[in-house]
Amino acid sequence: MAKRDYYEILGLEKNASDDEIKKAYRKLALKYHPDRNPDDKDAETKFKEAAEAYEILSDREKRARYDQYGHAGVEGMVHQYRSAEDVFSAFGDLFGDSIFGDIFGFGRGRGGPARGASLRCKIRITFDEAARGVKKTIDLKRSEICETCSGSGCKEGSKPQKCATCGGNGQVIQQAGFFQMRTTCPHCHGKGTQIKDPCGDCFGQGRKPKVKEIEITVPAGVDDGMTLRLTGQGEPGEGGGPRGDLHCIIEVEPHPIFERHEADVYVAVPVSYSQLVLGAEVEVPTVLDGKENLKVPRGAAPGLQIKIRGKGLPRLNYRGRGDLICELQLDVPKKVSTEQESLLRELAEMEQKEVSPRRKSWLDAIKDYFTPTIAGIAAFFGF
Repeated sequence: MAKRDYYEILGLEKNASDDEIKKAYRKLALKYHPDRNPDDKDAETKFKEAAEAYEILSDREKRARYDQYGHAGVEGMVHQYRSAEDVFSAFGDLFGDSIFGDIFGFGRGRGGPARGASLRCKIRITFDEAARGVKKTIDLKRSEICETCSGSGCKEGSKPQKCATCGGNGQVIQQAGFFQMRTTCPHCHGKGTQIKDPCGDCFGQGRKPKVKEIEITVPAGVDDGMTLRLTGQGEPGEGGGPRGDLHCIIEVEPHPIFERHEADVYVAVPVSYSQLVLGAEVEVPTVLDGKENLKVPRGAAPGLQIKIRGKGLPRLNYRGRGDLICELQLDVPKKVSTEQESLLRELAEMEQKEVSPRRKSWLDAIKDYFTPTIAGIAAFFGF
């Protein structure tokens, strides 16, 4: 099933501002939120659809790629939202502790398990690694559950105590005229509990920073700027909640020969004057298949592009591969041998004697232009 246009989903024009995109998304998130539409699969689908549209259009780089290439340009850069909790994790600035979330009660219940924060990293790979796929191991600095207190944050023999300010709810109610507003408890920060006797190793945090080796599988066909999502490799959650995700931004080094345009690969092929005139068969390099024979047609002009189908890069999340586009470039030698020079001079003399009709007409036009007429001469001397 074809995806809907992201601007259409949010009800916006393509020149919409960042603020308009944000407001449109908040409106749809409020309308289709699962808490307001229980057991409504259509509303849940539209809720996730709006989140996907906002993710792309709120990011300038992703939006530019989408505007230029459509859905194909952001393939692999979109999160797969499985639930409303995934949306809250991705857009914490619009939900959770914001006024938008507190007024309508969106997000997780205070004091309960909370999903951990997501982390970001960058991976730099070569052009060939992007074409073939590769596994990379990185050292990721993240928090790990404290082994001494098993994540409770409490000293052995003690346990967290109910927060006296919020009574264990994690929220306090503030009165503003006729309105009441729920806000996160300033003392327990929404946990509903406080630690009176903290663990000596993690100082009550329940976690400690460590460096963890993470293996990342980069699929064949990734492009520069794409983001890979590793579920459950982020920070640990609160109260036994699941870990956040790790978002790996791919940086692909440029290739000295090949130039990429999505799944198609462009390569410049130097050919001689005689090969262009007489036609030839030359070997050209490919990214994945070694060398291929390219047929240069007789009388080809410099700049001609010849396509070899299926010899480009793998199409990410699609079957098949792109094409190899070979552009013919005239290779003019800076030095020639004595014999080559003699032959070239002989050819030049032949070209002067055996003038083609087109060349003859051009020469005639030049001759006529510089040949003065009798009337012109008379006018010049005042006759």
